Amino acid sequence: MSRVRRWAWLVSLLAVAGASGLLAFLLSIGATAERGFFERHYEWLLGLNIGVAGVLATVIISAGVRLVLRVRRGKFGSRLLLKLAGIFALVGVVPGVLIYTVSYQFVNRSIESWFDVRLASALESGLKLGQGTLDGLVNELGSKTRSAAERLGEQGGTPMTLALERLRDQLSARSVSLLGANGQPLVVVGGAENPALTLSRTSSNLLRDARRQGVISKIEGLEDEAKALEGQARIRALALVPSNDFSLGASDRYLMVVQGLPGSVLANALAVQNANVEYQQRSLERDGMRRIYLGTLTLVLILAVFAALLLAVTLGDQLAQPLLLLADGMRQVAQGDLTAKPTIASRDELGGLTRSFADMTQQLADARHMVEQSVTQLESARTHLQTILDNLTAGVIGFDARGGMDTINPGATRILRLPLSAYQGQRMEAVPELQDFAAEVAQRFASSVDNDGTWQDSFELKLPGNAEALNLLVRGASLPEGERLIVFDDISEVVSAQRSAAWSEVARRLAHEIKNPLTPIQLSAERLQHKLEAKLEGPDQAMLVRSVGTIVNQVQAMKQLVNEFRDYARLPAAQLKPLDLNALVGEVLLLYVSAQEAGRLHAELSPELPLIVGDATQLRQVIHNLVQNALDAVADREQGHVRVRTLKSVGDTGELRGLRLVISDNGPGFAEKVLKRAFEPYVTTKSKGTGLGLAVVKKIADEHGARIRLSNLHPDGDESLPPNGAQVSLSFSKLATAPSPAEPSEAPGAA
Repeated sequence: MSRVRRWAWLVSLLAVAGASGLLAFLLSIGATAERGFFERHYEWLLGLNIGVAGVLATVIISAGVRLVLRVRRGKFGSRLLLKLAGIFALVGVVPGVLIYTVSYQFVNRSIESWFDVRLASALESGLKLGQGTLDGLVNELGSKTRSAAERLGEQGGTPMTLALERLRDQLSARSVSLLGANGQPLVVVGGAENPALTLSRTSSNLLRDARRQGVISKIEGLEDEAKALEGQARIRALALVPSNDFSLGASDRYLMVVQGLPGSVLANALAVQNANVEYQQRSLERDGMRRIYLGTLTLVLILAVFAALLLAVTLGDQLAQPLLLLADGMRQVAQGDLTAKPTIASRDELGGLTRSFADMTQQLADARHMVEQSVTQLESARTHLQTILDNLTAGVIGFDARGGMDTINPGATRILRLPLSAYQGQRMEAVPELQDFAAEVAQRFASSVDNDGTWQDSFELKLPGNAEALNLLVRGASLPEGERLIVFDDISEVVSAQRSAAWSEVARRLAHEIKNPLTPIQLSAERLQHKLEAKLEGPDQAMLVRSVGTIVNQVQAMKQLVNEFRDYARLPAAQLKPLDLNALVGEVLLLYVSAQEAGRLHAELSPELPLIVGDATQLRQVIHNLVQNALDAVADREQGHVRVRTLKSVGDTGELRGLRLVISDNGPGFAEKVLKRAFEPYVTTKSKGTGLGLAVVKKIADEHGARIRLSNLHPDGDESLPPNGAQVSLSFSKLATAPSPAEPSEAPGAA
């Protein structure tokens, strides 16, 4: 049940219950209300009737407005609901108006009949009859009391108690008393049931009236009707007793007789009196009662109309609800909403239709959920694959059936150093730098048809703007539906390592083959000079000395080259021990005191650096080599200077990750081709260099687990400008926990 329907039912139930209770209250109050009730509360009752009528009218009007708005908006089933509401309203209103008209006349005439003149006369006669009966009883007791008083006066000295006892029996009185002149009882007979009344002193006013009139009688105890009916009502008669004593000292005496009223007479008299009082009260409230009853009757009419309209809307809604549910459900399905649809619990055809539609919608929702789940799994797999491709160091290029590049990972762009994403969807031949490479790849695919389209080959790719060619290892595979895939790696460093290994082997063999004859050649030349120098004179002697010197110098150069070959080919294993990097740098820089004094070499050593693990001898060679290279680079510059720094390397959270040795200069920097192959043997820009210095540095750094990086320095960090210096950074990640006292290089040295 919807919120609107629950609200309508709640309001209707409250209205029906309230109106019914009010009607029952007003109908029952007519016989039990106290005098003037309708007159005192007429405005309140009228306001209550108007309030209830207003609430009912508001609900009816709001329901009508909502129904009209639904019709104007063209909602499905609204016209049917309007027609049903009109029919039920007509069925409820017409009989209600007819009943209201008849009831109006009936109430008016009924109220008038309640206050008929004959009824008023009968009540008045009954009241007089009861009053006459009571007056007769009072007068009769008064006359009897006077007669008894006269007899007591005639008897004189007869014992009073006995006479009063006989008198009590004769009069059937409750008590008989003989009172003195002051009203004080002298003799009392009876009155045990009310001794306070019997023994109390009679008022002087009552005595005076009795003396003046001879006898006085009256009814007492009617103030409280309940106590009067319980026997407290009584007739009291007081008579003056005549006295035969004419002496001056004689005092008056009084005879007081108390007799109870008959219960039946008293009850009837009080009933008639109460009926007359109530009749007079109703007569005074007749106009207010008429207005209240007619107002209540009008409220009942409004309630009946409201109930008819509400019933019409409710029944119409029940009939139209299945159709409305179906229409709304179809609209939701058309918009793509396949959530569970509400159904009607009835067992008729419309209820079955809504359930069938809900089952069909659920089947569609399940089917779409399976499709969405499959799509989600596919997207997840695709995202997973894309993540793998994005993080692969190898380059991956996928081709569609037409040969266009539809998949390009960042590794391909990084390796080829080309904006391949701008050519996505185009053939590889569209990239000017890759036309030859694309032709060779197509040729490999064409020649690998017999091998399921799978092949592997290496290529040397020459790209414009790069001095060195790229060495690529390419693997190709044919995919279903004519698609193709190539995966390639940059093996330039592998080739460089292979070249270094080859040069190491060449250096080892050359050192072995050349070293042996060098010493005999030098000794033979020196022996010839020793033997022949004294025998020759003039130009011949000078030529001999010059030739022998040339031979000796070249032999020394050859020995130095052989030693470098030997050092590069057979670098001794590093003896790793804790050492102080600052002390080691200071020890090496002592060899360059002149450069420091000339201002061409400057050291910036961070204090309190932790110890690293390394081979002091090999690291001295590294520092010496790098400092010497930097000084050679600025040798031709007047303002040339070299800076040596030691730094701490910290992570994002501030933890210590290692130490860095940075050597920078303001020389011409590294050539582009040297940067790419700086650590290969025999790669140098020096006219007299062997090209083995940085190769040895790289091998020592690898032995220490350190990372070496070469870079050019540019003005303001703008790489588009020519370099204005070079920098070599050596990062040590292996730190020691305690210093080694056996290593002399660990003593601090000044920079």
